[in-house]
Amino acid sequence: MRHVSIRGFVGLVWLAAAIASGISGKFELTFLYIILGGAFLHSAYAAWKKTHKGGR
Repeated sequence: MRHVSIRGFVGLVWLAAAIASGISGKFELTFLYIILGGAFLHSAYAAWKKTHKGGR
């Protein structure tokens, strides 16, 4: 379960970097960070769903 938490945390860090980049006006990096954050969060969700197998 630790890998799910780590992936989720890293995904949130990437999304925070996207927000900071968007505020500073670096929009090309904002899109990159959104994609990276989304990939990490999707990976964490897929691993979490695989370990829980329908709520059992």
